[in-house]
Amino acid sequence: MTSMTGYAYNECEIEGMQISVEFKGVNSRFLDLNVNIPYFLNPLEMEIRKAVQKKISRGKVDLTIRVRDNSSDTKIFADVNAAKSYHAALCEIARAVGKDEGEITISTLAHLEGVLQFSREYDAENYRKKVSGIFEKTLDEFVHSRESEGANLKADLLSQLSVLEKSAAFFKEWQPQMEGKFREGITARFKELLQDSIDENKIMAEVASMMIRYTINEEIVRLQSHIETLRKEFEKPCSGKRIDFICQEAAREVNTIGSKNQFVEVGREVVNAKDALENIREQAKNVE
Repeated sequence: MTSMTGYAYNECEIEGMQISVEFKGVNSRFLDLNVNIPYFLNPLEMEIRKAVQKKISRGKVDLTIRVRDNSSDTKIFADVNAAKSYHAALCEIARAVGKDEGEITISTLAHLEGVLQFSREYDAENYRKKVSGIFEKTLDEFVHSRESEGANLKADLLSQLSVLEKSAAFFKEWQPQMEGKFREGITARFKELLQDSIDENKIMAEVASMMIRYTINEEIVRLQSHIETLRKEFEKPCSGKRIDFICQEAAREVNTIGSKNQFVEVGREVVNAKDALENIREQAKNVE
């Protein structure tokens, strides 16, 4: 069992290049992969996405890769024509306001947009070689963290399933008393309606016929079947959507038992069973 929740982070320095990779994961209905990388890694984005999709099928995943390359060759050049145009305009302003043109410094001109420009050479293949190692390592750690969280998730789901099993056993134990209560009530009602014209055989036949509607045996059998199905699902790579569906079916049986109940004790156990099912459904939202 794998959870959609996970986290992994690594950073390293390779030949003057500082690299960090971070994965964050939470639950989502589908795979929602958000890749945040420097613009010069854009040629590698599709390759990065495919690598993640091979190992992760569902969840909201935020991937951030940061790179600071101190070794890159940066070329700086000046746009002399732009500097001249700025200087002429500034001198005109200085004369208009009665200021000394000498106050216009080289520093002032250098900070104006477009006067100084720079370019940097980026080699995509070089970045792939340096980033791939830490990326694969962090991706594997992220997958492992989801598996570890999945183990904790499985333990909690099994704990809730045990509560549901106890509820099913309780319903089975109380089934004779519930049916006896129904039988007594129906028999008393018939006698009250028929009064002197009582036909015991007919009453017993009618009661037996009506008991089919009031027995909870079928609900208990189906509930136990759903519990067994859930246990099998928990023991293999499973889908949170399938767990949720099975819980919905189990909830139908619990609700039907509750609607036929006439005992406070059984009513309390119905609440416990519903609570366990709701907890399982809530936790199932985190299962990949």
